[in-house]
Amino acid sequence: MSEWHRSRTVRRHRLSSAVIVVSALLVTTVPATVGTAAAGGRSATECSKAPWTDPRKSPDQRAKALLAASTQHQKYRWLVEQPANSPAQTDFQGVVYPAQVACTPTVTYTDGPEGVRSGEGVTAFPAQISLASGFNENTAYAKGRATGDEAFDMGKNVILGPGVGGGRTPLAGRTPEYFGEDPVLNGVLAGAQARGIESNKDKPVLADLKHYVANEQETDRQTSSSNIDERTLKEIYELPYGIALKEGEPESVMCSYNQINGVYACENPLLKDSLKGELGLNGYVMSDFGAVHSTAASLKAGLDQELNRPIHYTPDKLDAALAAGDITQADIDHAAFRVVRSYLRGGLFDQALPTRPATDASTPAHKALARQIAEEGSVLLKNSEATLPLSRRSGKKIAVIGSVASNNPDSGMTARQLCSLPLNFGGTPSGRNTMACEDMVAPLDSLTTRAAKLGIEIVYDDGSDAQRAAQVAAGADAAVVFGYKQVGEFADPKDLSLDAGGDALITAVAGTNDSTVVVLETGTATTMPWLSKVDSVLETWYPGEQAGPALAALLFGDVNPSGKLPMTFPTSVQQQPANTKAQYPGVVAEDDGIRQVEYSEGLQVGYRWYRAQDEQPLFAYGHGLSYTDFGLSRPKVRTFGKDGLTIQFTVTNTGKRTGTEVPQVYLELPRTAGEPSARLVAWDRVTLRAGQSRTVTIKLTDEQIQARHLTQYYDEDRDAWRTPAGTFTAHVGTSSDTTLSTALRLGKH
Repeated sequence: MSEWHRSRTVRRHRLSSAVIVVSALLVTTVPATVGTAAAGGRSATECSKAPWTDPRKSPDQRAKALLAASTQHQKYRWLVEQPANSPAQTDFQGVVYPAQVACTPTVTYTDGPEGVRSGEGVTAFPAQISLASGFNENTAYAKGRATGDEAFDMGKNVILGPGVGGGRTPLAGRTPEYFGEDPVLNGVLAGAQARGIESNKDKPVLADLKHYVANEQETDRQTSSSNIDERTLKEIYELPYGIALKEGEPESVMCSYNQINGVYACENPLLKDSLKGELGLNGYVMSDFGAVHSTAASLKAGLDQELNRPIHYTPDKLDAALAAGDITQADIDHAAFRVVRSYLRGGLFDQALPTRPATDASTPAHKALARQIAEEGSVLLKNSEATLPLSRRSGKKIAVIGSVASNNPDSGMTARQLCSLPLNFGGTPSGRNTMACEDMVAPLDSLTTRAAKLGIEIVYDDGSDAQRAAQVAAGADAAVVFGYKQVGEFADPKDLSLDAGGDALITAVAGTNDSTVVVLETGTATTMPWLSKVDSVLETWYPGEQAGPALAALLFGDVNPSGKLPMTFPTSVQQQPANTKAQYPGVVAEDDGIRQVEYSEGLQVGYRWYRAQDEQPLFAYGHGLSYTDFGLSRPKVRTFGKDGLTIQFTVTNTGKRTGTEVPQVYLELPRTAGEPSARLVAWDRVTLRAGQSRTVTIKLTDEQIQARHLTQYYDEDRDAWRTPAGTFTAHVGTSSDTTLSTALRLGKH
């Protein structure tokens, strides 16, 4: 059994033993040794004569030829992950198939939103929320390329990722796996990452966009219904899928556990009508593991492949459904064709996985990229008294407080355990990560090395005793105290407080040291009751294996912070859009036990809610400081219409050092559209020297505007996207809040 199948099997079983029997999941996947020649014992010469191996033919032609040569039960193999991907294997825990048609490839799936989850030997990149904070499409592409290469080298050729979400509540357990609360940023970055994953034709790997759709909480995720109006579904939750599919062209999409308006996602007509229709998926739909609840209903709705072992798509059940007339032969052929075509189009038939997978696929370039993502994605939330960056003027002694600064396993939670997302078995963090993080560089080590170059002494306390830590901080000229919060799959956090008494620890340290810097390692927003007592706050999320070098560079000013929040930080749990029990976590229905989750906030998700409700959050979407200052001026609209949208403005570094600003463009539709607020449509990253100015031109083509629906709203009465008549207003600024610099009258469109 592959390591991925083993870990995924155990994790899923612990969550839902009523649905899945763990003993039935222990399936061994035997890797091919000579690529497509492995199936049926055919030689490479013989395989070269098979029409489905002919690269001169189109993927459609090759897929049709393969299926024409297949028996009915060989076709069935493509409808389930394990038999589809292990062509020579015939018995899958008692479910028996004939061997697959000769000259088909071995395929191995792996989880991989933030990195290749296959044990040691791969780069532990920062969490996706950190990637989102960089607002950098090029970096997202580079990360996709790197993870695709590592997956292939490790013997994996389908990555289950990237994921997108709506950011409906900061209490969602999978918040760190996604790109925040804006659908456009989600879609653009996911598309870029998927494009990167599938970019290396010498090491072909497919991307899988997940989890479709409105999968916004872990609480009863397999037995809950996301009850949502059509317009909100289209504009907030489906939009990122449409963008990512058009701009990234991932070969597959994974349907989610939850119901949408009372119908499970993996048997919901949305799969065929919306995902494969309007949104444009040309690949195949796979289920999440254990997310299938039927044979005929799911296949008719548009599901193509059941993840892991055969449960609902066994030969017996498919034969019975076919005989009963519940499904047709066309349904079978359609699903099998889409899977085979994607494997062909993605190159899996033409380039076999390595005979001997690598034991270490990470490279110096990938580690440098992990550090870059951590640096770009760290957000400077506060910096009063110019306490940061640290320097000789900070004093001769700096106290570093908190166990997660160190790799020392004797002091509680460690840096290695906060490197990536936690595994929450039974709703409790297990102390294990989604990534092995064996090459983790602890912040304490890097800070000590960097401080020594300035003649500064670092003293350390693990923070397990707040009063002792406060005494250590009292004897130092400045204090850097680490706070953390573990958030991950299988459980939603109960609140937005720091773990292990972190809020009390920070309060105690700040009470004895007037120059206190807080470093946060969290997977979501926190409420910070101590904010007024500290000078500086740096949010680093789950920073990956290069956390130490990245953090030392940021704190000592070798790198200027440039991250921006991709989610709003509320002042309290109550101050957020889904703030009633009916909205979150929902109410369990007495008749069927399904938790009914009412998306009654509608379009008012994330920053749109704060703007519509005139609420001032703790930190606004898009907020992020720097060690220098920037000014925006002279905005102009150059084009707006069939030639697209072009906006120009000037960015000036008014401070004393080089830095990078991320100007953001928010578009306000005419009132007739009924939108709650202006919405993010574009951004840029601008690096300037002290005193330097630059005219920035942001150009969106008409194709981009239409694909991203930037000037449109969804009209439920017409079941179509519409561009409203009236005056549009663009706002250019450095966040979504009231500091937006200028309103532009764009006129008629």
